[in-house]
Formats: sequence, structure tokens, C-alpha cells
Amino acid sequence: MIYLRLVIESFRFAWQALQSNVLRTTLSLLGVTIGIFAIISVFTLVDSLERNVRDSMSFIGDKVLYVEKWPWSFGGSYPWWKYFQRPEPTEYEYRQLARNLTNDAGVTITSTKGSATLKYKNNSISDASISGVTFDYNKVIEVPVETGRYFVQQETDAARNVAIIGSEIATSLFPQQSPIGQQFKVAGQKFTVIGVLKKQGENMFGITLDNQALVPFGAFSKMYDTGPQGIGNQIAIKGIESDIGLQELEYEVRGTMRNIRGTRPRDDDSFAINRPEMATQAISGFFSVVGLAGWVIGGFAILVGGFGIANIMFVSVKERTNIIGIQKSLGAKNYFILFQFLFESVFLSVLGGGFGILLVFLLTLIPQDAMEITLSAGNIILGLGVSAVIGMLSGIIPAVMASNLDPVVAIRSK
Repeated sequence: MIYLRLVIESFRFAWQALQSNVLRTTLSLLGVTIGIFAIISVFTLVDSLERNVRDSMSFIGDKVLYVEKWPWSFGGSYPWWKYFQRPEPTEYEYRQLARNLTNDAGVTITSTKGSATLKYKNNSISDASISGVTFDYNKVIEVPVETGRYFVQQETDAARNVAIIGSEIATSLFPQQSPIGQQFKVAGQKFTVIGVLKKQGENMFGITLDNQALVPFGAFSKMYDTGPQGIGNQIAIKGIESDIGLQELEYEVRGTMRNIRGTRPRDDDSFAINRPEMATQAISGFFSVVGLAGWVIGGFAILVGGFGIANIMFVSVKERTNIIGIQKSLGAKNYFILFQFLFESVFLSVLGGGFGILLVFLLTLIPQDAMEITLSAGNIILGLGVSAVIGMLSGIIPAVMASNLDPVVAIRSK
């Protein structure tokens, strides 16, 4: 009960100090408000941007390894010109990997032709992309079929001319009618639509899967050359949940590919194993730098605000010296006086930080077409926590001074 009374008493003194000189207190808290606003707004923008970037990169899959000719990032001592001498992954290598791997949840080979022209009667779309995939493609990459169905094993094995199309293709070629069962023409071949993908829209990179068509890999190979001099292939392998970091899968893929290509022990790999983490790590590094800049900018403002709160507390101790003497003469302990002023300092600082967080929240209410900005609970807790620490550091010296006052001397002061 005594602790509750102590809190209520401290809150009352803090509120009186705020009301006694509103302008002085407001100006002193302005530094904390600006500092917390700067830090939390940067963190909120970074978190929102990072989330949107990661969502935009979801099309490359999660827990997936890609076997390709080219790496996604260049580094090390490997001569850049040797990349040109590497062969493209082949369908034979895909089948060997699918047959021999044990730490995978699915293996697929894909090849994509961009800017393909699809036609149906008088309607056409020229900026579509068409990808040849194998049956296990949906085990590696999510395929959100909204209407119709996915491929069956016989269709991909027999290289039948069937297709799953994006919503933009469906709207452009088959307006006012169901695309399922209709036929469109591409590169001299007719394909029957068996499914339509769910509309996804453009991501932050301007990439959309709404204008993509998926066909069996064999049917794709009849239209386009996927060999060494052709479009090129990509083998994607989905990892299992128990393989943390996909280390076991990567070792197995590397060993199997080197064995397939007859690579000697001392020779370098003639292929690249790419991970989505390569891109996300680069993104995380960039956002870490931005977050650090937010701490530096906001830190200076918070430092100024901390000195302002310390100034308020010194003035408050000076103005209430007589009251402190009376409290001590009536039996108030030193820790009661200490906690009273410390709570007042923390309360004022958290109040300033709360206004800063409120400004950030108002910022998130502004409609944004590019990305959705959301103030997370973690950033709110961070802002209030930093404010409380600043208040504690700013008020500790004045609070100690007040608790150590001699009651006789304090009562005689004016």
C-alpha cells in the first residue's frame, strides 16, 4: 500500500510541476519529443520498407537453393571471365538431382522467355512472360491458382500444350468470359488454359506475376531453345524444415553437381548455388546503416531533451526545498524523496516520448500508394523505454540531491 501511495504522490508532484510552468516544461520536453520522433519514425519507415521489400521478393521462394550459371553476387578471387565458360544447367542434371538428393522437399527446372506475345482471336498481349516448369514446381514455388487447377503428372511428362496464366493475361485475352478451356497462341503453338493465378499486383521492384504463363517444360522446349546457346535454365531445390540454414542440402547439391559434371577435386565449381538470403542480407545491411543514422540523428535531440529535463528537476528541487524539509521532519525516508523526484523526471520524459510516438502514428495514417507504413508494438515499446531511461538518467542527480537535504536547513529555506 505504501508503494501505491508513493506512486500517486510522485505522480501528483509531477503533474503540479507540469502545470506550474507549462511553457518551460513544454520547451524542455521538445527535445525528447523530437528525438523519439526521429528514432521511431526512421525505425518505422525502415521496418515497413524492409517488410515490403521482403514481400516483393517472395516470388523467389523461401528455403530454396538455385543452381545457375551466374552467381547473384560477385566476390572472391574467382576471375570474372571464367563465368562465361560455365555451362548452363541442363534437364539431365535436373533429373539426376531429383533422383539422388535426399535432403530436399522438391526439385524443379525452369526456363523463362520474357516479352512473349500471346494471342487469342483479335486480342493479344505482348509483354507477357512464359515459363517452362516441371511437375514439382508448386512444391518449390507457391502457385496460387484461383480458378481451374494445377498441372497433373501426365501433362508435364507428355509435354502437353496446357497453361496456367496470370490474371492480367486472362483479362487481356479473354475479357467477359471464363479463360478455362480456351486456347491462346504463342510462338506458333496453341495452349489450352487449365488455370488462372490469383491477382497479385506489382511489387516494389515493378515485377508482377500477373502477366506470367506457366507451361510444361517439355512444351516450352518445343518453342524455344533452352540449351547452352539458348535462353538458359535454372534448377530450384526446396529445402526441408529440419535442415537449418540449408547447409546439408547445399553440401549435397554441390557434391552431386560436381559428380555429374565430372569436376576434379582441385577444380572450382562450374556452377553457382544461389540463395535468397544473399539478397536479404544485402538489404538488411543497408537498413542497418539507415537505422544507425536514425539513432545518431535522434540521439542528439534526445541529449538536448535530457539536459532540459535535468534543468527542470534542478529548478523543481530548488522550488520545493521547504516542502522536502517538512516531509522529512514528518518522517519521510530518503528513498521516498528520491523516488518522488525520479518518478517525476521519468514521467516527464515518457510524456515527451509519448508525444513523439503520437506524431509517428499520425504519420502512418497518411495514405501511401508505394507501401504500407505500420507502427509496430516493438517500436512503441522501444520509444517509451528510451524515454524512461533518459528520464532516469536526467533526474538521478537532482533526486539524490533532494533526498540528501538536511531537514532543518531545508525547512528554513525560502
